[in-house]
Amino acid sequence: MKTYIVGNWKLNFTVGEASIYLHKLLKTIPKYRDTEVVVAPSALALQPLSLQVDRHIIKLCAQNGFYRDYGAFTGEISFSQLRGLVDYAIVGHSERRYVLHEDDKMIAKKMAAAIRNRITPILCIGEIESERAFGETKDVIRDQLIGGLSEVSDDDLSKVIIAYEPVWAISSAKSARFATPDEVAEVVKIIRETLEETYGKKAAEGVPILFGGSVNPSNAGGYLTVPGVNGLLIGGASLILNEFADIIETAKRVRA
Repeated sequence: MKTYIVGNWKLNFTVGEASIYLHKLLKTIPKYRDTEVVVAPSALALQPLSLQVDRHIIKLCAQNGFYRDYGAFTGEISFSQLRGLVDYAIVGHSERRYVLHEDDKMIAKKMAAAIRNRITPILCIGEIESERAFGETKDVIRDQLIGGLSEVSDDDLSKVIIAYEPVWAISSAKSARFATPDEVAEVVKIIRETLEETYGKKAAEGVPILFGGSVNPSNAGGYLTVPGVNGLLIGGASLILNEFADIIETAKRVRA
């Protein structure tokens, strides 16, 4: 299975800044055989960057998409409009869930929309600090996973990536702390077991699972050695060229 290194740029970089950064990144990293490098710019930058990017080296990812393909939905961007521009799309990120109040029903529709438009969705799931403190992690992870995949068929599960992002470990959280490899391993096991119960063992084993939560060059290697982790979803460090390149090189070295 490939190793996925996904940089989520969030609400950062103008179109011009994104173009310059991508140009430098393409000059910095080589083509990796078993490592998929992916960046998720803002929606405004996707079209010009799609003309600039070398998809043999880096793939583009949308940060979001709307579940209807067309219609009277002012301000939205559909997955059908994104088709051809991106290979991946982030769905259900904690900022969409907790800041913009997207629920599992909405997220499930977005997952289905991405798949039917031949875009690989990266389903983000993760608990908040109080849920972990009260021992609710397993229930939250299972609910978000089953809810987000509720419109994904057995045949389409192979087209999905899961990203575990504990909200309490994201750098923007007020009380953020680093997740330990053991904590990550615990949740990855829950995800695999839930997928196996729902879709069967063989299908579950084929789903890549990423970890995201204040990943940086110092801790990336530790997370990549957690059993069942197939890559990383990176926020702040993906905005710094040298740090992002270091993480990509670490992934190559750890997985060699």
